[in-house]
Amino acid sequence: MYNKELAFAKALALEAGEIMRKHFGFDLQPKWKSDQTPLTIADTQINSLVIEKIKAAFPGDDIFGEENQFITGSKRLWVCDPVDGTLPFSHGLPISTFSLALVIDGVPQVGVIYDPFMDRLFYAEVNSGAFYNGQPIHVSNQGMQNAILDISGFPAPADRATTTHTMSVCDRFNTAGAKTVSMWSTIINFALIASGKFTGAVFNLNFIHDVAAAKVIIDEAGGKTTDMFGNEQRYDRPTKGFIASNGVIHQQIIDLLKK
Repeated sequence: MYNKELAFAKALALEAGEIMRKHFGFDLQPKWKSDQTPLTIADTQINSLVIEKIKAAFPGDDIFGEENQFITGSKRLWVCDPVDGTLPFSHGLPISTFSLALVIDGVPQVGVIYDPFMDRLFYAEVNSGAFYNGQPIHVSNQGMQNAILDISGFPAPADRATTTHTMSVCDRFNTAGAKTVSMWSTIINFALIASGKFTGAVFNLNFIHDVAAAKVIIDEAGGKTTDMFGNEQRYDRPTKGFIASNGVIHQQIIDLLKK
């Protein structure tokens, strides 16, 4: 149904990857945005490229990029994170990705995630399965014992006894037998869930650009994605967080968070 859009997204992802590789290096100097997150020339160049290309190929569509947007009220919205993991990218760590999703009436229909450093292209179209470099992928059947979980988006106050934050959440999952990580590059971990390498992730932020592409790829790989309360949600507006898993441990994740 969306073959044209998927082919377009895959080609655009490869172009974005070239820009990421061109600017990657130890001498990259990021700027710091008002929310104290870094911004590099790669972020802005890729975001501009995405808007330019989508306007030309699909002139009636809207575009939401992390760094810039083009919004007219269309029910078709392209959601892009030009460089997910700008912090490691800007400090010489090659674990960042590009992601792009086509969201229609709030539901992701096409998703692409590209890791330019290892040339790994993950993609999916609704009702058509998920793929990695042309090969079908599927989530694992791993239980909570020895599960690999990415935990991100929780505050980190000095007083651990009064406020839930990343370390206390990790403690809950580690006690339940899981192994927790947080690499400041969430989207690659979503792709690894879809391909069976990671087991789940908890993303306690409301940014659609971090999760829209992952939603369709993980779902098409046989996994499960919800908000922080286990419910479906729209991906054309701020979310209520995001939980992704292989499905096997999804309810356990929700239950542990409720504690």
